[in-house]
Amino acid sequence: MMPSHGGKTVAQLSVLIQNGALDPVALAEETFVAINSCKDQSIFVNLLEQRARAEAAASSKRIRDGRSLGLLDGIPVAWKDLFDIEGLATTAGSTVLKTSVPATRDADVVAALAGAGMVSIGRVNMSEFAFSGLGINPHYGTPQNPASTDGARLPGGSSSGSGVAVASGLVPVSIGTDTGGSVRIPAAFNGIVGYKATRGRYFMRGVFPLSKSLDSLGPLCHTVQDAVWIDAAMRGLGAPDVRRSSVEGLSLVVPETIVFDDAEAGVVSAFEAALKLLEKSGAKIRRQAFPAYAAIFELMAKYGPLVTAEAFVLHRERLAGPEAEGMDPRVVARTRLGEKITTTGYIETLATREHLMAEFASSIGPGELVVSPTLPHVAPLTAPLLINDELFVKTNAKTLRNTLIGNFLDGCSVSIPCGVGDAGMPVGLLLSGLPNGDEHLLSVALATEDAIR
Repeated sequence: MMPSHGGKTVAQLSVLIQNGALDPVALAEETFVAINSCKDQSIFVNLLEQRARAEAAASSKRIRDGRSLGLLDGIPVAWKDLFDIEGLATTAGSTVLKTSVPATRDADVVAALAGAGMVSIGRVNMSEFAFSGLGINPHYGTPQNPASTDGARLPGGSSSGSGVAVASGLVPVSIGTDTGGSVRIPAAFNGIVGYKATRGRYFMRGVFPLSKSLDSLGPLCHTVQDAVWIDAAMRGLGAPDVRRSSVEGLSLVVPETIVFDDAEAGVVSAFEAALKLLEKSGAKIRRQAFPAYAAIFELMAKYGPLVTAEAFVLHRERLAGPEAEGMDPRVVARTRLGEKITTTGYIETLATREHLMAEFASSIGPGELVVSPTLPHVAPLTAPLLINDELFVKTNAKTLRNTLIGNFLDGCSVSIPCGVGDAGMPVGLLLSGLPNGDEHLLSVALATEDAIR
């Protein structure tokens, strides 16, 4: 049973809370009823009922007393199971960490949103140790994509629970991490917005890592406007500092390299239709090859993926001990590939990365953003991937392909729903900008969303 306010945006809920039409305590209770009665019980791994009720009660009193903390006071939020929550062990989608020492403090971004008055509802499921773009988890179950009408389809990973929790209307926003697409993939698969910030935009203390060279954070929510509000609060700002721009006169570049390879016809059709809407609103669209994109995959083929090297270093003791027996065998196999990556290969990868970032930045004009399909396919059916390791590996690589480019180039991106493809499943349009160009990206994304949705 969905709560009466389920599916509403952050902005819609904010209006109701601030004008007294909706009490944060009632909203929190509705949220827990919806979660506990939801048919899919694999979305959340922890519920923070005692904490949430206390935070909601404090929010309610502030608002009654005329001391609201701002736009987000009383708004529910869920957290990917990578963020430290005081008093809980951070399990990162794995059972081997269940007995680890509970966190003695909240992660910095958890504290930041609490400081804005948000109500932490719980932690949501994910791919184990964030090391898959598909969202399958053999320990806690695999959340089901709510957009599917023909059987269980992938939620996308690694922020699987975040995408499904928002798309199902259980919470208006969930905070995820993105190392190769883990915010944008579940956003695109589930038909919601996912914003991957530039690495380093938010404090990372208290966030379980995967690859420190690539890890970034971001919200999954219903609208770009919601993402703008959440972004400001995650940075400790009292109010958003992003202003809506206009599509008219905007220059967008469509890559001719990699991103359309083997793309489903339905995805391409939805994307091209969105481009026409942008052109109709005054945007200028041009198409260009990006040799840097191809060079990224050539570099990975030569030396191995950067994420795999750093994940192996992070987990090498775990993989050498008995804990490996309790991990997803596919995660173990993928992580162990990092042992083959030499120090020379790792250093060469980092050096080449700097060169490719500079090359890419010089290949687009001032103020230009790159626009592409977020993913080359819609969410696949889950069942075949559970029984076929070769298909799993192939699908995982293809799913991560378009989005990992942005992580490697250290940029920022927003995935916005732009229609449907095969089986009526959602398709995402990806806007991407240069490192630390987040304000410009979000400004343009606000206007782009108006044009294509």
